[in-house]
This record gives sequence, structure tokens and C-alpha cells, in this order.
Amino acid sequence: MMTNKEDYPKIALGTWSWGTGAAGGDQVFGNHLSAEDLKPVYDAAMKHGLNLWDTATVYGMGASEDILGSFVKQSPRRQVLLSTKFTPQIATDSPHAVEDMLDASLKRFGTDYIDIYWIHNPADVERWTPGLIPLLQKGKVKSVGVSNHNLAELKRAEEILSAEGFHISAVQNHYSLVYRSSEDAGIMDYCQEHDMTFFAYMVLEQGALSGKYDAKHPMPQGSSRGETYNSLLPRMDKLLTALRETAERHEATMAQTAIAWAIAKQTLPIIGVTKLQHVEDAARAASLQLADEEVAQLDKISKETDVNTKGSWEHPMC
Repeated sequence: MMTNKEDYPKIALGTWSWGTGAAGGDQVFGNHLSAEDLKPVYDAAMKHGLNLWDTATVYGMGASEDILGSFVKQSPRRQVLLSTKFTPQIATDSPHAVEDMLDASLKRFGTDYIDIYWIHNPADVERWTPGLIPLLQKGKVKSVGVSNHNLAELKRAEEILSAEGFHISAVQNHYSLVYRSSEDAGIMDYCQEHDMTFFAYMVLEQGALSGKYDAKHPMPQGSSRGETYNSLLPRMDKLLTALRETAERHEATMAQTAIAWAIAKQTLPIIGVTKLQHVEDAARAASLQLADEEVAQLDKISKETDVNTKGSWEHPMC
């Protein structure tokens, strides 16, 4: 039985920063967050009705799932929506590698099913997509999605699943005011046509659209974020000004407004949360209604910004 999409909140909460270890919060974000630090964040989110949690086995090699799982085990399972991922790069050579990774996730969460299970990237669509079929047949996952797939890869994954009576329910790609390749490539239109939910990650571009940084206030020198974004901030000045003006009209923050724009574009943003303020931003953004004219203006200016924030892990969507 598939998860009812009408039950999804407008925003999912990301937990890549939770925990330490290989590809974990300490190595990627410089965080050293424990379950004790994060429990108030989880509790606040659940009180706001933000109950869709996104993680992956590769985040800290199970550390993120361990922390989130410790909280999920204390909540009625039906009240939590769990989204986690199979990452081909860390898979074994077992013919049951997809199910093996899922089983380890299920154990960490103390549950017998995952609401949305993803193929994390298109390392080999022909090899890995069929591994989702037995998970759906056994009811171990309620729905499946693909992440970082271009349109051709998405269509092929859908063909493989539909041949067995199943379908892709969701797509998870990088999408923001300054990176709209999934829109340009027709992926978002395809999702609309086939009733697939488009999950947008990096909506705030690691803080570049949060209002905290601009050409005069760059990101910390020597940080990976600084290396990626500081040279781009001067070209984002006009967009940041428009975003600030829009936020002020709504008595909102720039971060909340950038998230609200993504919702207005019919996406479901994934927002990383490590602090109570992040939860408050997500809750406010979920209720923030931008006018059509405001969305159109931000669309226009974002197209003129001409920056490319494609991650090193992504291949071109167009």
C-alpha cells in the first residue's frame, strides 16, 4: 500500500548533518551533533506537523539513521513519515544488495517498512532499479523514488518498474532559485504529468539564499561552501535584493521566502534542520503564500543571475 501523498507536509526535514563519520555531519558540515542536541529539534518539528524526515544510509554511514531512529522509536510509527536511500557507491556485490541495505535501515529505525525509499543516484539504472521491485512486493517500502536522475534515466526507471505494475512516486533533485536545471530539462513537467512528487534539495544553496551572506559578507574563507559560493555572490546581488524586498513585504526572512518560492513552484523542499530556528523557518515557510506576481518576478531575476551551483556529485540534467 502506497503512502498517501495528501498526507505529506509541505516541507520535508533533512538530517544529513546529524551524526558523525564518513560523509557525516562533522566531515561535510563541520557539525558535531549528538542525539541529545537534536531531540528538541525533532520534538519541535513534530509539534508543527513536520513529520516527513529525509535521510540516507550513507549519511555518516548509518549515523544519521541511528539518531533519527532513536527518536522514531519513541513516536507512534503511523505519525512519522520516513524517507531514506539506497546509495549504489556503498553497496555490496550481493544480488540482494538493495534489500540488504534497506534491511539495515529498517533495523536502525525499529520498523518493518519505509514510507519512501530512493535510489540515491543513477550509477547504473539497469542494475539497481529492479532491486526496488521485491521491496514493494513484500511491503517493506510503501513507495519508491529516484534522486539525481536526469529525464532519460527517470523515464527508464519508470519503464522498469511499470513493467511489474509499480511506479516511481517521487523524484529528488537539486533545485533552487539559482539552480533550475530540473525545470529546464522538463523533469518537473514530467513529474506533474505522471503524479510524481518533486522533492527539491539545496533550496537555500547551503545558506547563500538565507540572507546571511552576500558580496560584502562572504562565507568563511577556506570552507567548502566559501570555495563554491563566494565567487558567485556578487552576481547574485540583484536576486538577493529582490528576495529581501519580497521577504520584507511578508514580514518573513529571506530563507523562509526562498523556501516558499520553491513550494509555489509545486515542489516539496527538503530543509536541513539542526537548530530550533530551522524548524521555525520551515513552519513559517509552509504557511507563507507568495503572490503570483512575486513568484514571476523572482523567476525572471533568477534566470538573469547566470550562476551554476551544480554539485560535484551531480551530472547535468540538460
